[in-house]
Amino acid sequence: MENKKRIVFIVNPISGIRKKQNVPDDIDHYLDKEKYDAQILFTEYAGHAGPLARKAVADGADIIVAVGGDGSINEVSKELVYTKVTLGIIPLGSGNGLANFLNIPINVRKAIEILNNGNEMTIDTISVNDDYFVSIAGVGFDALVAKHFATQKRRGFMTYFRIVSNRYINYRPKKYILNCNNETITRRALFISFANSDQFGYNTSIAPDAKINDGLMDVCIVTKVPLLKIPYLTHMLFHKRVHESKYVELIKTDEIFVSRKKNRVVNIDGESKKLTKDLHFKMNHLSLKVIVP
Repeated sequence: MENKKRIVFIVNPISGIRKKQNVPDDIDHYLDKEKYDAQILFTEYAGHAGPLARKAVADGADIIVAVGGDGSINEVSKELVYTKVTLGIIPLGSGNGLANFLNIPINVRKAIEILNNGNEMTIDTISVNDDYFVSIAGVGFDALVAKHFATQKRRGFMTYFRIVSNRYINYRPKKYILNCNNETITRRALFISFANSDQFGYNTSIAPDAKINDGLMDVCIVTKVPLLKIPYLTHMLFHKRVHESKYVELIKTDEIFVSRKKNRVVNIDGESKKLTKDLHFKMNHLSLKVIVP
């Protein structure tokens, strides 16, 4: 019989809105023990998943499973880029954007069954300055919302919706200079998304044509929408048609330079981080292995 694979679960106990205390029992009950030797680790503070994943890679793990939301997946996955170690996902966050895109169910038992099947695909990642993301990054209003969302005790869609509603009217679009595909353009935008997958989270699709292994990111430039038109645009987000709106401009590229007036936060896979005013986004084609249905 072939050697068992070493699989490490990194659990974020406070991500999202669902309880995590049953996860170890679910893993013990449903994981294929003939295929895997399992270890379960819990994060103890914000940013802890990264060091745990780094040590697991050094210790010879074959698969590292992020149990949490897009932020947890981001922390784990950036340690696995260009390594032989495969990412697994049990989505227990609030938005679960990457899991939605990859069709990984939020039901823990079903997500573990996908791990048991062990079907791998290799996907792209994107670097922004010295950081990485797997699903989506954004500047402008998107990043401001992520910043305020991170401070909330209660997560979930209604919290997200409340922040958007409270901040939208008074938000002034910012000026961006974009350099890509041998062209420089200037735009005043509500926000700009840099999408590897199509997902904002909550099954909203900002980049309906995005493919996660084509070597291209979808740059989505969104201008401020009049209040009366917001229900229309929201409908299009949920029905994968937002790219048809006159308020959205799409550019496909493998690299883009973005200049802003000052250092501001950037939304990186749902987590806000303050970066310099000049940003460099670059595709890393087929740089991460992940277990999918």
